[in-house]
Amino acid sequence: MRKLLSVFLFAAALSAHAEDFRLKVDADAPNGGIAPRFTYHGFGCTGQNLAPAVHWEGMPAGTKSLALTVYDPDAPTGSGWWHWVVIDLPTATAGLPQGGALPAGAHALRNDYGDAAWGGPCPPQGDKPHRYVFTVHALDVPSLGLPADASAAKAGFLIGQHTIGKAQATLRYGR
Repeated sequence: MRKLLSVFLFAAALSAHAEDFRLKVDADAPNGGIAPRFTYHGFGCTGQNLAPAVHWEGMPAGTKSLALTVYDPDAPTGSGWWHWVVIDLPTATAGLPQGGALPAGAHALRNDYGDAAWGGPCPPQGDKPHRYVFTVHALDVPSLGLPADASAAKAGFLIGQHTIGKAQATLRYGR
């Protein structure tokens, strides 16, 4: 019973911290949408592939690094689509500027376009608008220790193993 109570209290404390952790994405489109300049340039899309600015605050105590992921669960691939995976962000970081410049020590992994950078939305013509889930993860390790050629799926697994809190924002884009 004591062990169960300890687990419950730990979960309640984590939940309380998680409520303070917030993420904002500056994508400049009404109704939670993504402006065309942030969309991919290729695959039939004609955007500028400009990474939107992201800002976060209220990370949980004990955070030793951060990771940022952007994922489209609606992509017609059977496994979704990774648009951006940034790992080893220092805790002094409160966001990333428009364009996606990374602070020292942080690095982007290969997205599903094959680039180690932001890859903007480019859903198939005529699909209903896709969801783009931006998530900043507070991690309990200073580095995930992944090589530059690690897959987004491998990063996602390790991020999941070390997340102590996360904040999300979901935006939509269709064409």
